[in-house]
Amino acid sequence: MNPTAKLLSTAAALLALSPLAVSAQEAIPAEQAVRHVGKDGMVCGKVEKTRYAQNSEGEPTFLYMGGSFPRHTFSARIPGSQRDKFKPTPEELEGRDVCIIGTIKRDASRAEVEVTSPSNIKLATLK
Repeated sequence: MNPTAKLLSTAAALLALSPLAVSAQEAIPAEQAVRHVGKDGMVCGKVEKTRYAQNSEGEPTFLYMGGSFPRHTFSARIPGSQRDKFKPTPEELEGRDVCIIGTIKRDASRAEVEVTSPSNIKLATLK
């Protein structure tokens, strides 16, 4: 199955599991998220790397997707004040397929979503 078909299959499975959260959302591959800056969306892909920036303002945790850091095309940013609410922990998401729901913004040449709630991250199963 090609990557786009896998992504659509994942999105369909997510829609079936949580229709209120993502029913109006179309799955956007992490590599294409920058094309959707300024829009609400559901960005899906593999978490290639996580990073807890303890010494940065707001102590954010980043989930890097769409390639390996620092050449990734998308990141999800979890504010430090929200970090303890996430189960599994952000670090446990490394290597897993997820969908991130929120407003897509630009961060340098990449796309980013600020994750304000655990409900904004959905585990995905690619077939």
